[in-house]
Amino acid sequence: MPKTIKMLSPEAGRTDTAGLRGYDADALAKCVADAAQPWWRRRACVEALAGRVPERRVADLIARVQDTGDVSEVRIALLKLLADRPELLPWLRHEDRHQDSSYGMAEAVLGARGALGDLTAAGALSALAFGPWRHRREIGEAGLDRLAARYGAEAVLAELDEGRPEDRSSGVRMRHHVGEDVTDALADPDRTVAYRAQEFLTDPERLRGYLAGAPTGEAKLWAVYALYRMTDDVAETRRLYEESGRPRVEVTGLDEELRAAIVHEYGQWCEERSDPRWRIEALCAERPPASDPAERLLRATAALTAAGLAPKPPVSCGDANQQGDGTYDVIGYGEGDGEVWISTLGRFAADWNEDPDVRRALESAGFRWIDDAVGSIRVTGLGVYYFGSRDPLDVRTLLFYWQD
Repeated sequence: MPKTIKMLSPEAGRTDTAGLRGYDADALAKCVADAAQPWWRRRACVEALAGRVPERRVADLIARVQDTGDVSEVRIALLKLLADRPELLPWLRHEDRHQDSSYGMAEAVLGARGALGDLTAAGALSALAFGPWRHRREIGEAGLDRLAARYGAEAVLAELDEGRPEDRSSGVRMRHHVGEDVTDALADPDRTVAYRAQEFLTDPERLRGYLAGAPTGEAKLWAVYALYRMTDDVAETRRLYEESGRPRVEVTGLDEELRAAIVHEYGQWCEERSDPRWRIEALCAERPPASDPAERLLRATAALTAAGLAPKPPVSCGDANQQGDGTYDVIGYGEGDGEVWISTLGRFAADWNEDPDVRRALESAGFRWIDDAVGSIRVTGLGVYYFGSRDPLDVRTLLFYWQD
């Protein structure tokens, strides 16, 4: 007995993709247009229609795209499927599309406008390509690439505004793709633009020649960073760092012990718009002395036990929060819900309750207590991802970092 669409996609996550791709296209399109069908089955049918949309079903499928009450996953898949249908363009360009708050629809609409050759979408696609979220950035870049393929890079660049960093970033990318040298963009006043420019550079000798005449200190640091990316030559990086006077971001109250722990954990992998001095310092500065996190936990537990605080077995911050990971372990103590945090980055300890008995016990065992005064120091210029934000964090959050 021939299989039905329902048999080929009986439940979410269980789809016979090959079977659907070989299924009758008209029946698949009818299933997609039927809002009574589960959204995951309809989306699978959309994907199975790639390259073979029945012409007589196009109007029904477009109606599903335009139904703001329908499931966004289906609508987004349909926009990709119907990206060659020019009759969609007036609807896509209508100002009401800005009011559609369904998850992912704004990006999908822009991507479809790019696919359909709408040059007026260039600025919005550029903004999307400049964002920090990779999946959105890729939609923006793909839309710009399609416009450039249709009209040429110069026509797309003419739609952009050099006064906006997002448009300068897109300009750098398009210039690179047509074979231009973009080393000059290392001096861009926006750090995200400069960071992305250095990603495109591939000629170490050209960069070495650029270093002597770099127009700004930051441009020189971006060149040093790009040079290291290409060569992995730490010795050269350190020599150039020394010649530049070992520039670094000074943070009031941040002593060398704290600084070393933080820069080596976050400096090299910080967010794009971070000050490049952190990146170079992470490559060049001496690392903190090696230590054993397991030994620290044993020592902390022994100190709390000796103080009569009845510590519980240590657990990682991921286990304590039942998901994720980070840079500290948790030791519960006492009869209640008291707990002390022991950093994996060094001899740092903290207790949100500021329990003086816990502090005395751990300080006597060689730990450094991170109180509110020290913990609240914001480490400027160092962007670190934290629950959707990419802004500089304070010392406490960096030493005791958790992300789900």
